[in-house]
Amino acid sequence: MTESQRPSGEYPMYPSYGNGDAAYPPPPAHQPAQPISTGPGTTVWPGSGGAGHSGGSGDHYGGFGQGLPQPAPQPSGHGRRARRPVALLAAVAVAAAVVGGITATAVGQFAGTGSSGTDSGSVVSGTTVSQSSTGTVAGVAKAVSPTIVEIGATSTAGESTGSGVIITSGGEIITNNHVIAGASSIKVTLSTGRTYTAKVVGTDADKDLALIDLEGASGLKTATLGDSSGIKVGDQVVAIGSPEGLTGTVTSGIVSALNRDVTVAKDSESGQEQGQQGGGSDWPFEFGGRQFNGDTGNSTTTYKAIQTDASLNPGNSGGALINMNGEIIGINSAMYSASSSGGSSSSGAGSVGLGFAIPVNTLKADLDTLRDGNSS
Repeated sequence: MTESQRPSGEYPMYPSYGNGDAAYPPPPAHQPAQPISTGPGTTVWPGSGGAGHSGGSGDHYGGFGQGLPQPAPQPSGHGRRARRPVALLAAVAVAAAVVGGITATAVGQFAGTGSSGTDSGSVVSGTTVSQSSTGTVAGVAKAVSPTIVEIGATSTAGESTGSGVIITSGGEIITNNHVIAGASSIKVTLSTGRTYTAKVVGTDADKDLALIDLEGASGLKTATLGDSSGIKVGDQVVAIGSPEGLTGTVTSGIVSALNRDVTVAKDSESGQEQGQQGGGSDWPFEFGGRQFNGDTGNSTTTYKAIQTDASLNPGNSGGALINMNGEIIGINSAMYSASSSGGSSSSGAGSVGLGFAIPVNTLKADLDTLRDGNSS
């Protein structure tokens, strides 16, 4: 028997493959496979037993396959965790893009510059693209001018020219009493140039209002009567009438003051408004104890008026003072002319921005009385 010279326990004991309890394991049938170097820091062991390692546990001998490099080792859990921040950033970017798109759409709709699936093509107010002309002088003039007429009245005192407002399609027209007072005949000319004969339905000299009716008229365009209680000093207004016989003249300005006590003549002799070019007297009125544009006479009436700086001239009486929605808020009734009050030639007469109008609410309160044919 052969005796081992190694001290007991110096080397590990292996199961016996031959004679003896502590025999060495038998050598392998062939030379162990050598590692294949694929790059710095990477070692691949051949065989089907999986990749080898430069340290740690596992089969150091590898498999006994074809000796070819096996697929690169799968990334460890640490590698998988390293990619999570990238995926998270991508998700955040996508979410930000979605939120940004929603925000842009919301802002566009709020500002009126965007569109949505239910967009009807409307355009925000305040732009000049495809916007209604309501709110502009041109828009008001276009809408309301067809409802304003020129009135020519003939009386023993001569001929006078004023204006009126159509309030029914059958030809009812509101004007000032002083425009038609004492008239033996009345001729009305529409904005189209067509003329009608008119008759007086009712008058109210105390409020300087009159209602006339066209004979044989129908299908006329009518004005909208607004609400004069809501107007404010500084509101923009438009005046339309026939100053000096110039039919359909449009001027604009603002409401200068409210509730002015204006006194005008009631009798027909001083109440005729002359509209001939280059001659005639302006309609006289009184304010603050002073008379303007001539003597108002002994028979007068006083009413609360809207003051405006919209240009009014002889012939504007009975015409419309209009707000920017195209609604009638007053009936123009008096104006101040510096040349007439000073006695200078009438050739220098003209508006100086002091015009007055009867509030439309006064007219609406009196309309039924005028239709009943009452005269005062």
